[in-house]
Amino acid sequence: MIKRVTVPSLFQPPVYSHASVVEAGTRLAFLAGSVPLDADGKLVGEGDPVRQAQQVLANLGEQLRAVGSDFAHVVATDVYVVSSESRVLSSVWDVVEASGLSAGPHSSTLLGVACLGYTGQLVEITATAVVPEP
Repeated sequence: MIKRVTVPSLFQPPVYSHASVVEAGTRLAFLAGSVPLDADGKLVGEGDPVRQAQQVLANLGEQLRAVGSDFAHVVATDVYVVSSESRVLSSVWDVVEASGLSAGPHSSTLLGVACLGYTGQLVEITATAVVPEP
């Protein structure tokens, strides 16, 4: 069984859900890429990858809460940063580490990419998390 979740407190995505929960013994949530948009769909932190990473993580926290999970139950992430500079990627990763998301530690991939889906977007994070039993 797959339950797809669109989080009411986040910007309504055009053609995807914020998360999918699959029941297969252990419940897993597969979260769509969290982006640096506020609830009105406005870009947060234009030109600032650190500020965008903070917004992305806040949105990721909302996605996780909506499916009954949290940062402690994240098992894997992909962190996308529009940059080819190691220092920029490292500055975003510092935000991820400071958030508590990397506690565990979870499996993660940090990628420098040419562009992302929204104009001005510099950071996106996808995640897979366990949804603990209530």
